[in-house]
Amino acid sequence: MREWWHWSPAEDGDPRSFGIVGVGRFGSAVCRQLMQSGADVLAVDRSSKAIEELRQLEPSIEARVLDCTDEESLREAGILDMDTVVVAISEPIEASITATLIAKDSEGTRVRRVIARATSDLHEKMLKRVGADRVVFPSRMQGERLGLELVRPNLMERLELDELNSIEEIKVPERFVGLSLRDLNLRKNYRVNVLAAGPAADLMVNPPASHVLNEGHVLVVMGLTDDLQNLPKT
Repeated sequence: MREWWHWSPAEDGDPRSFGIVGVGRFGSAVCRQLMQSGADVLAVDRSSKAIEELRQLEPSIEARVLDCTDEESLREAGILDMDTVVVAISEPIEASITATLIAKDSEGTRVRRVIARATSDLHEKMLKRVGADRVVFPSRMQGERLGLELVRPNLMERLELDELNSIEEIKVPERFVGLSLRDLNLRKNYRVNVLAAGPAADLMVNPPASHVLNEGHVLVVMGLTDDLQNLPKT
């Protein structure tokens, strides 16, 4: 699971607008997680039933019924204006390949990255050949994880302890680099506890307050899931 969703975010910022092409179980899971994180989401599907089911789950979502393989329909809907597009359809294969190509290479597209769903190794190769930045082999849970990762690019791993509390491994945020744990006082300022810190391959458990955080290192923190989401995202 961990290797599946480890990948580098765009270098020029943290995209906050997402187009989801296809809202089956996987696409819907991505939509829900993104919306819960406050992202701007536009969902499209050729099935009016799928769109209606999504609206029942997320009444406030922008969702439209259209042909996901038609360039002008995607353009008019606004998909090509999104920062990131997730092509969540997997079958027919031709549809996912076409939607990926449109998002990536259409004239005037503003899409910076495309993540596409595949069902086989050959499908993956074809998607990468037409420009997909990332190809995934998802389940519903992975859809939720992808949605979470998209809005929190420095999140490396999460272990949910119960419905309210989690342990997270995150890359040290930029604004924390060079500061000590005493300087940051994460328990007071973010209401989270530091369990470990340091290089990923050589973590120091229960580090002292004098421990200085370095670029490229990681933090393992525990607290309420809602509080953890308030930590810097990059």
